[in-house]
Amino acid sequence: MSTKDAKAAADGEQSGLAGFISHLVELRNRLLKAIAVVFVLFLVLFPFRNELFTLLSDPLAAHMPEGASMIAVQVASPFFIPLKLTALTAVFIAIPYLLYQLWAFIAPGLYRHEQQLVVPLLLSSTILFYLGTMFAYFMVFPVVFGFLGGTGPEGVNFAPDINEYLSFATTLFFAFGFVFEVPVATVLLILTGIVTPEQLAEKRRYAILVAFVIGAIFTPPDVISQFMMAIPVWLLYELGIIVGRIMIRRRDAAAELRDNNDALGDDSAGATGLDDNGPDDDGPGGGAATQKTSPGKPKPSTSADSARRADGVESSTLSARSSASGEDIEAEHRPGKQEHDQWREKRRQKADQALAEASDNAPGSPEQSLQGATNQPAKPAGTPLSAADGKSDDGQASRKD
Repeated sequence: MSTKDAKAAADGEQSGLAGFISHLVELRNRLLKAIAVVFVLFLVLFPFRNELFTLLSDPLAAHMPEGASMIAVQVASPFFIPLKLTALTAVFIAIPYLLYQLWAFIAPGLYRHEQQLVVPLLLSSTILFYLGTMFAYFMVFPVVFGFLGGTGPEGVNFAPDINEYLSFATTLFFAFGFVFEVPVATVLLILTGIVTPEQLAEKRRYAILVAFVIGAIFTPPDVISQFMMAIPVWLLYELGIIVGRIMIRRRDAAAELRDNNDALGDDSAGATGLDDNGPDDDGPGGGAATQKTSPGKPKPSTSADSARRADGVESSTLSARSSASGEDIEAEHRPGKQEHDQWREKRRQKADQALAEASDNAPGSPEQSLQGATNQPAKPAGTPLSAADGKSDDGQASRKD
């Protein structure tokens, strides 16, 4: 390996290492910002730690026997459980900012169409996660705790441990929050082309089975809570299929419109460049026949000149007519028919004007001139010559002598 190659390889390794280090530095800065926001929220919520635990335990306390209360089995639980709940609440509130930091880190490496896809997915994911936790708190908790609190045998005090209750509530919160992300996952699979809406619709029965399995894993061992998770999962699965179909139709319609616009743009470019000199040019590309006349006194025309002029006028007429008919056929298949009709009419007017000028310069009409030149009757023998004929015969006789 030459010295230049070794130096180039070393420079490439150094640039790659520098780029990797810059990414690590940016990741560290993003993480520090996220941790700082969570810590600030924790400090703000810490004075309200007991109120937060009371708010969390209200669905359970409403279904506990009168006079019963929750207990703390461990010595430090009354202090650490509210502290842990405060930290979880800070993270829960900071989820939009955390997702923004994640987006800011990965966005420079994405294409524009990928960025347009990721932003709606992040927003919808955040909204659906919050909706899932709210559904768990307002709908699932009252039903589950009412069922569990009313099925205990007599003589057993229902007094849950605060640590166990926090773990149970946190599990349900995050389970329902992530379960509500099913539409996002479904739409993402459809847009990336991994599956189609028709394939997902055909596998509907398997999706329902998986929904009940998820409900059995993340909910208490009772049928009510299992149904309360499985049914939303199934409905969200159907919602994802519907949204995926709508987005596929919009994408196909946008692609078709873009192709049509490209085709129209190409046709318009071809129509505007019909010839090199433009539609209104009077040169060779314009198609208007012009008759140039030299200045000065015109020469007297003879029968042969009239015949030649008639032939030229006749050929010009045929050429103009054939050119106009060819333009008529060609213009019918081009876009912008109205502009081409106007341009064609203008060219016809120019051709007619040129033909009229050519006819005016002739001694008579082209047909009469042509007839006079070709069909002139011969003079009978013995007919006296005119002065002009006599002069012509005298000239011929003198040349013969």
